[in-house]
Amino acid sequence: MTEGGTAAGRISFLLSLRAVREFREDPVPQGVIDDVLEVARLSGSASNKQPWELVVIRDRTTLRALAGVEGYADHLAGATLGIVPVMSGGRVEQEAYDEGRLCERIMLAARAHGVGSSIGWFVGGGVPAVKELLGVPQERRVRSAVSLGYPKEGGRRGRGPARKPLSEIVHEERYGR
Repeated sequence: MTEGGTAAGRISFLLSLRAVREFREDPVPQGVIDDVLEVARLSGSASNKQPWELVVIRDRTTLRALAGVEGYADHLAGATLGIVPVMSGGRVEQEAYDEGRLCERIMLAARAHGVGSSIGWFVGGGVPAVKELLGVPQERRVRSAVSLGYPKEGGRRGRGPARKPLSEIVHEERYGR
């Protein structure tokens, strides 16, 4: 891989991704949104099915309503925009994998522009509420949302580098080694 600097620089960029849950009110420029959506469009998927459509939400009233449904996406209330992947609903296991991959790439593309993000998800009664709010057909699946915006100074962010050491999570050849 030769594009975009050194391997150390690219790894440093990947390690810099943190959940941002508090945002400034500054709008995200359309060019940045276009880049993020292009990265999403080209994300890989099982059997290259690309089982998603994306609802981009800029309306603050809708973002606050989405933040209020059952689930874990209250950070949408203060976001400049949100992206809700709408999955086809045909291959539940593969689509769950694809959706996670898609959301992470959206977050990384946003990070490349200095835009913060956080992933959230809807559960229980939140799922039909989101479908109604966004006009998503019943046969489609919604479960995730990515909030986007410029990070608020001193705002709540992910916990940072406190992670388990590799020695606690890596096994060589077989589990337990």
